[in-house]
Amino acid sequence: MAKRMQREKWASKIGLILALAGNAIGLGNFLRFPVQAAENGGGAFMIPYFVALIVIGIPLMWAECAIGRMGGRHGHGHTAGMFEVMWRHPLSKYLGMLGVVIPFAVALYYIYITAWTLAYSYFSLTGNYFGITTREAMGAYLRGFQGVEPNQFFSSIGPAYLSFLITLGLSFYIVYRGIPGGIERLGKIAMPLLFLIGVALAVRVLTLGTPDPNYPENNVLNGLGFVWNPQPERLTDATIWLAAAGQIFFTLSVATGAIPTYASYMREEDDVALTGLSTASLNELAEVVLGGTIAITAAVAFFGLAETEEIARKGAFNLGFQALPMIFQRIPLGQLFGGLWFLLLFFAGISSVVALTQPAMALFQDGFGWSRGKTTAVVLAALFLLCQPVIFFLKHGFLDELDFWVGTFGLSLFALIETIQFAWVFGMERGWEEITKGAAITVPRIFYYVIKYITPLFLLFILAAWAIQDVPEKLLMAGVRPEDVPYVWGARVLMIAILLGFGVLVKIASSKKEKGIRP
Repeated sequence: MAKRMQREKWASKIGLILALAGNAIGLGNFLRFPVQAAENGGGAFMIPYFVALIVIGIPLMWAECAIGRMGGRHGHGHTAGMFEVMWRHPLSKYLGMLGVVIPFAVALYYIYITAWTLAYSYFSLTGNYFGITTREAMGAYLRGFQGVEPNQFFSSIGPAYLSFLITLGLSFYIVYRGIPGGIERLGKIAMPLLFLIGVALAVRVLTLGTPDPNYPENNVLNGLGFVWNPQPERLTDATIWLAAAGQIFFTLSVATGAIPTYASYMREEDDVALTGLSTASLNELAEVVLGGTIAITAAVAFFGLAETEEIARKGAFNLGFQALPMIFQRIPLGQLFGGLWFLLLFFAGISSVVALTQPAMALFQDGFGWSRGKTTAVVLAALFLLCQPVIFFLKHGFLDELDFWVGTFGLSLFALIETIQFAWVFGMERGWEEITKGAAITVPRIFYYVIKYITPLFLLFILAAWAIQDVPEKLLMAGVRPEDVPYVWGARVLMIAILLGFGVLVKIASSKKEKGIRP
């Protein structure tokens, strides 16, 4: 039997926490959260949000870190192998395989959206969009850039494609450099810069005062009040609870498979309790304090409460790529602050892109014994090729279809499966032992019961709500234009092909293990 390849390890505790934070802190913190908060009543949203953090976010973070550290102990850096460790059943590895399929499929469009932020940082610094004074025209600017609607602003998709190639190339370099030399170094550089930029932007927003004296009600204090004033009378609205739970679910990047993969490179003596809590805390600081303050407060100060809610209802891109660029044009040093805003988004996005590639990387490295160089070349080449329909068929709903099935429904399904696997199949006694093993903090015993009972029930509620509200319409393509139907089917075929492809790879990797063929 050949000697097993030595697995990489994190070089430092702070490097691990910053890398995990980089995975968790993404575009959703600064684009999705402000929209969800604004659309669901601001302060009315925050109470359910923090409840969901306690009963879903932190428990799942602890469980995934524990699963990952345990998997790494057995030589597995992907959830297909980790699930086999927890449950010796032929089906187990295919359930765990979702933790490889989902992040890879999400990366297909996440990297392209991240590329937009890089381009927009340049457009802001150079004042490229300055002079566009309406949200409608700013929307046309974005659509032209995306290649959805070539117009007077952009005649082709060239600038967007160039930014995609730069983002992909940077991702390739970071992934190729490995865990301590690439991903950990990225976290140590990108996360401090992200928080520094975020604080600078937040301070600038908080000093806006009342931008237009003709509208005294549009001011910073009202913006802050909108986010933080609780509205107990709205706590009976189930829609707000669902939105809050969904946001917590997305913001921590749980159920993407990336957290267990990152945790698999922990040492046996590394604790998961403090690491998981620190990661969640940094994420919340970025999302609530910075993301909420920058986007929502600025929008209320310039557009007022009613229009901010209307902007939010039209989507995250409207707030981040249309409303805020208009604000930057109306403040001193707007080009600089606009460039910093989109650079912040880029740092958040690129760290998440790198994390999303790691489960597939781990499958090839741990399951097939490939070198990091070979694995990086194959995974990033596949990513490049499969990104093409996302880029060129954007206007036909290709990206939206992927985002719903893998980035929304798929994540909630895998989170429920993962929680049941950990708390009920593997067993909460053993699971609790893994969470508390070598813990640097005391984990309250109440979380034993939260993870076992409340977390899966909450996740079941989320999954059922989406299944009832959204899945039938999505399956039947309600609202899809006839000319877009072939492209939507194409997205579905691609997802099925990715699922089947990884199924074959997982089966081969598992067979190698059973036969004792190790790298």
